Amino acid sequence: MNLDEVLHHRRSVRVYDKEKPIDTEKVKHCLELATLAPNSSDMQLWEFYHITEPELLAKISRDCLGQKAASTASQIVIFVVRRDWYKKHARFVLNFERENIRRYSPKERQAKRIKDREIYYGILMPFVYARFFGILGLLRKLLANIISIFRPMMLEVSENDIRVTAHKSCALAAQTFMIAMANEGYDTCPLEGLDSRRLKRTLKLPHGAEINMAIPCGIRDGNKGIWGERCRVPFEDVYRKL
Repeated sequence: MNLDEVLHHRRSVRVYDKEKPIDTEKVKHCLELATLAPNSSDMQLWEFYHITEPELLAKISRDCLGQKAASTASQIVIFVVRRDWYKKHARFVLNFERENIRRYSPKERQAKRIKDREIYYGILMPFVYARFFGILGLLRKLLANIISIFRPMMLEVSENDIRVTAHKSCALAAQTFMIAMANEGYDTCPLEGLDSRRLKRTLKLPHGAEINMAIPCGIRDGNKGIWGERCRVPFEDVYRKL
């Protein structure tokens, strides 16, 4: 299928055919493709839990409120946001960028570009993602509003704003995964209707991890899992050409 066909084929399928298993390695490859999704500052603060064991699938189905999409799925992928990894990932990206610059930048520009990355990933990113009971977020918000008086400045820097940013990036990875799955002829259904506290306990996630969404996977059971035609508001209602 070309991209147009893939996007039209992809639907939120809520009932899967239990008699048609899907290839675990293909699902894993689709998750590898998901890591290519664009994300804020290349921080990649996500984690993917690929569930294939029947006993664990049953527990996760319960945590997903017993929805058919989860209880009939062959496999389930849980997308998890890991803001608590910000220091580790900032160091990783900084080390990568140093080598990247040495390989591909003109020698006369390397020192400045490396210094810029060191400021960005060594100082700015740790400051932006740091949390302390909302206090650091308030400080960042105050600084951003003062700076914005003199020049354009990103204002969404509170601790809750950064949480939203991390979840948006993780959701982009989830969408990339679903498109890749559709290209394989597999179906998915993004679920946000779940008990995140119980699901975290089932997966033994640390306190700093947050559930982004669960995505049941399988092959649609005829027309049972698709409720008629896809509903979309008229394109003219949402399209603005300026």
